[in-house]
Amino acid sequence: MVNKNATRIRIFDDLNTAKYNSSILLLIPPSMATFPPLQNDLILRAARGEQVERPPMWVMRQAGRYLPEYHKVRAGHDFFEMCRTPEIASTITLQPIERYEDLDAAIIFSDILVIPQAMGMVVEMVEKKGPHFPEPLDTPEDVAKLKRLGEGCDVKKELGYVFEALTLTRQKLAGRVPLLGFIGAPWTLMAYMIEGGGSKTFTKAKSWLFKYPEDSQKLLQDITDVAVEFLAQQVVAGAQMVQVFDSWAGELSPVEFAEFSLSYLRQISKRVPERLAELGQERVPMTVFAKGAWYALEALCDSGYNVVGLDWTHDPAEARKIANGRVTLQGNMDPNVLYGGKAAIDKAVKRIVEGFGGGKQGYIVNLGHGVTPGVNPEDLGFFLRKNHEYGSA
Repeated sequence: MVNKNATRIRIFDDLNTAKYNSSILLLIPPSMATFPPLQNDLILRAARGEQVERPPMWVMRQAGRYLPEYHKVRAGHDFFEMCRTPEIASTITLQPIERYEDLDAAIIFSDILVIPQAMGMVVEMVEKKGPHFPEPLDTPEDVAKLKRLGEGCDVKKELGYVFEALTLTRQKLAGRVPLLGFIGAPWTLMAYMIEGGGSKTFTKAKSWLFKYPEDSQKLLQDITDVAVEFLAQQVVAGAQMVQVFDSWAGELSPVEFAEFSLSYLRQISKRVPERLAELGQERVPMTVFAKGAWYALEALCDSGYNVVGLDWTHDPAEARKIANGRVTLQGNMDPNVLYGGKAAIDKAVKRIVEGFGGGKQGYIVNLGHGVTPGVNPEDLGFFLRKNHEYGSA
């Protein structure tokens, strides 16, 4: 379904035309850009814990491979080339907003692994395989090769394309919905940097934690320093809410999660607002999503974030009891329900909305993880419409 909002900016099929128009929009740098007022601030109000007329909706990986219009743009382009080209990244970011009128937020098209790239590592995206690091970190001595914040890693220079994409997209949105930025959490990024890609066992990365705990802490701190600056600069460029993805949190035991993940997540939630104040920026709502770390919900609710994302292993009603109004909860339908047909989707949505108490306070609709490539876009649209229906009741 196409958004008929009169203020919407058309997504150009001809990327040459898009590039011409985008270059006009980017005549001023991101730090000096001004933006139209928001027409839909539902997700920001919900993130702050306010009562809302219905729960706001967005989904992880909503701009991506399940959409045919994405593949039309993707043809002939390397994945990271698309991330590094603001016109293309902006176009892809807006595709689901154009298709689904029920979405209440856009999330910038990028990747969590741009931070290792900014720190000097080569990362490739291999078709049908995923990310690949040709030269992963094998021993602590390899960490010396990395660029650190202020010591070779200039975030504004290395990741300027993300900031340009954010500013351009915010301008194109024209206030229709808020724009979200994001980063990968330090532990998740460290795991990729050592494993050289995804893993089923994470033997290499977890071995570091046990063999080289002090070196692991130093590496995590270096990543955290870059992550804080990157998130803060995303807000300067136009992000109105940000999320930290700890995709591999569930690979850690409660003890290791507390030491090697949670402590750095807490740093990010504390230091980003402080850095924003230094930059003359107001703080924005922050979300943490620690996939698989069901045991840490109590701690995450006290970790300094406004919103805690839940994967599908959480029971909504039980999660509400644990949160006890301290944070807004986000989630958490299993993405695979989208393959089950409309009856299954309807049933799951109704159960989840009821589990979150109707969703009019302290709740943001999302999936328990990202949309997978084989999902029928019409089924995702049905998921959104049913949430709108049950959440408005």
